[in-house]
Amino acid sequence: MESPADRDATRLYARLLAEPGRPPAELFPDWDRHRLAAATAELLALGLLQPAAAGPVRDRPADHPAGRAAVSVDTAVRQLLLDADHQVADLLGALHRARDAVDRLHTDYLPVQERHRAGTALEVVRGADRVAALLEDAARGARAEALSLRPGQDLSGPALAGKLARERLALAHGATLRTIHPAAALRRPAVLGHVRELTGAGARIRVAHSLPLWLIVVDARLAILPAPGSGPGGDAPVAEAAVVVREPTLVALVAELFEYFWSAAWTPAELLPGAVEMTERHVEVLRLLAAGRTDAAIARKLELSERTVRRLVAELTAGLGAESRFQAGVHAARLGRV
Repeated sequence: MESPADRDATRLYARLLAEPGRPPAELFPDWDRHRLAAATAELLALGLLQPAAAGPVRDRPADHPAGRAAVSVDTAVRQLLLDADHQVADLLGALHRARDAVDRLHTDYLPVQERHRAGTALEVVRGADRVAALLEDAARGARAEALSLRPGQDLSGPALAGKLARERLALAHGATLRTIHPAAALRRPAVLGHVRELTGAGARIRVAHSLPLWLIVVDARLAILPAPGSGPGGDAPVAEAAVVVREPTLVALVAELFEYFWSAAWTPAELLPGAVEMTERHVEVLRLLAAGRTDAAIARKLELSERTVRRLVAELTAGLGAESRFQAGVHAARLGRV
């Protein structure tokens, strides 16, 4: 739908074609400065006003209408296409330069880096900026799985935004992201909002009462641990130094440490899907699950079919964010549902 500015631009273009050389202010003396400027800007954007043969009037900006002349639509189209061709050529040139730089990085510099890493089972990285760059590189390189314990947090807006950006990088590459936070940290609105965004993006978040240290494991090939005196958080600006582990056996040990804490952690109530309405029957099944009863024993106790019990257990397991029937009973007890 044509706007008032578009209609003004059309009128101005018609008068400039009919009376070339006359100042626009004389063509429409009843227009105020803003109205004339808006119509002129529309013609300039479309290329229908171009520099007059004599050039811009002295002491006036180049886009002043008095320094421009109306041109044909064909001329405007040709100029727009020519400008677009130049922009495409510039982009292609930048793309070729970038490809050349990538080739040099892979051919000349990547082997140097790999030789350095192959001869260095442990590496200490010092400085908050270098640690932050290390974490971003790890996130960019994650392809299968990224694991982390987060006992401490820098709760500033920039720090949480940086963590979210790094973790989304891993998720965007198809990696599974599992993180454990202290349960008390989710009382902070900033942290709760952060983990909710991550959960919505596909990450799996659990909490624990206490965590002894921060750590990160990427694709079973790289582990990052705190260096002595580096601070608890593992994220700049808290961590001033980190130890990078690449030796496969040591990385596997760090991953096992993470799995130990993961098995004891639980999904917080704030992140549960809440899809299951806890009926009295669900509560009865939960109590028997927590007592270690089998599906067959639960079915006999509640006079239900085993198929019904399996369905109820599956609903509870999903609704409580658990991975097993035992874990569902544990989570329900922690949440006060049994």
